[in-house]
Amino acid sequence: MNTYRPIEEIFTVEKEHWVGNGFRVRNYFPGGRNLLQRFTPFALMDYNAPKEFPPSSSSKGIGPHPHRGIETVTFAFQGAVEHHDNAGNHGIIYPGDVQWMTAGKGIMHKEYHEKEFQTKGGVFQMIQLWVSLPKKDKYTDPMYQEITNSMMGKTELPEKSGTVTVVAGEFLGAKGPAHTFSPMNIYILNMNEKSTVFLDEPSDYNTGILMISGSAIVNGSQVIENDFVLFENKEGTIEIKSEDPSVKLIVLGGEPLNEPQVGSGPFVMNTMEEIRQASLDYREGRFGTDKF
Repeated sequence: MNTYRPIEEIFTVEKEHWVGNGFRVRNYFPGGRNLLQRFTPFALMDYNAPKEFPPSSSSKGIGPHPHRGIETVTFAFQGAVEHHDNAGNHGIIYPGDVQWMTAGKGIMHKEYHEKEFQTKGGVFQMIQLWVSLPKKDKYTDPMYQEITNSMMGKTELPEKSGTVTVVAGEFLGAKGPAHTFSPMNIYILNMNEKSTVFLDEPSDYNTGILMISGSAIVNGSQVIENDFVLFENKEGTIEIKSEDPSVKLIVLGGEPLNEPQVGSGPFVMNTMEEIRQASLDYREGRFGTDKF
């Protein structure tokens, strides 16, 4: 008989707010819960639940803004997201794709609805995750990874109960293509009705699940759409029993950084002095141009 990994908390976020004029998000952390220190390397998660956008002749998104000390990871489920940054990177992601930008020592970027999607309108659904860089890598050079759906590790769940798509790390032998600065597993499960899957994330990994659609029984507790499950860092299996015909969830697991975390606006560093320096560097133009 499996011993369940204890659930620390199940919570949801109902309140939504705009990021620019193109992203209507629920901020799970640090807004819903302040998990900045508790859930490293993951520093922020915004979820744009499915939202209908009418056709528009004007750009929808957020203009040039800075980051330092983190990576921004955007998952597209419906709609299309376009990215530009002042390091010369440009990409468009469509449903099933991911863009992974390493801000490192500093970058300016902008994100917005891809032109054709903006013009036609439609349902938009995405997640943006911030991954805190380890102290030794906070000032690494910026980089960009455009990870298309076809590049990701994929396999069927046991007994054909669904599929898994691995973005980073490994699950059931499928490996994700993302380059990461600390060990982590990020994967998306699509489960059929009345199916069961077992997860065995390392007990020392900070581990959580966002239920994107449907409902399931997770280690004996019901978890419904838009719930986030945070697990204790203890030995045990995570058992997920789907209750609906189509259940989608994302699993985040990462080795704790075990370093101080200080966040302010678009920066996540290790000390307040580093935050103040990042703000000063931005004000004095050391993040580079915002014309790109």
